[in-house]
Amino acid sequence: MNVTAYRRGRTVRTIAASMLAVAALGLTAACGGGEDGGSDNAGKANSSASAPAGKTAKGGSAGAKDAKDAKDAKTQAQKAEAGSEEEPIGDCDINKTVFSVQKVKNPINHLLLKATNGAGVDCKLVGYPGLKFGESAQAATPVNEDSQPQSVVMLAPGESAYAGITTSAGDGSGSGGSDVNSLEVFVDGSEDPVSVELPGGSVYIDSAAQVTYWQTTAQDALTW
Repeated sequence: MNVTAYRRGRTVRTIAASMLAVAALGLTAACGGGEDGGSDNAGKANSSASAPAGKTAKGGSAGAKDAKDAKDAKTQAQKAEAGSEEEPIGDCDINKTVFSVQKVKNPINHLLLKATNGAGVDCKLVGYPGLKFGESAQAATPVNEDSQPQSVVMLAPGESAYAGITTSAGDGSGSGGSDVNSLEVFVDGSEDPVSVELPGGSVYIDSAAQVTYWQTTAQDALTW
């Protein structure tokens, strides 16, 4: 083999080796880029797939918390409502009620009975006071039905209610009249009466005697 032929053969082999090396390098780069790209895409795909799932889970958790808060709020509201309910107002205790009777100038032949709540709680006076004038009285003084109020009289501590008492007929038409020197007062809710001092120690009572229902003012009590 001559020198020229040898050099040509060597040159061809060198070029071929270089081409193979370039091809191999390109293949390696392509494979590496595909792996990296696949990893990135897979990561993005996983991220895209997990994001909605995470969001849904978070929304479900928030919804459960809101439902629990709403239930707790409802429970607290029910407790507050139950706690705010007031106890029913009871009848006035006759032993804690202060009674007094006074004469009035107008109308004539009238007395004014006053009852003051001496207890520390609200109470009610139902109906009208039962009156027994004199020890020999056979029945309670009749009530004037026209005086019935629209509602029961409620008394806060220290407040008063009133009842008007007609002692005798102003025109003298009453019968069976006599002077009495004692008065017992009964109230609804109590079986025992309380003695009330009469103004001047005695009062003339006849068949025209009447008592009104309990009223919130003295003026209302003396209307009849």
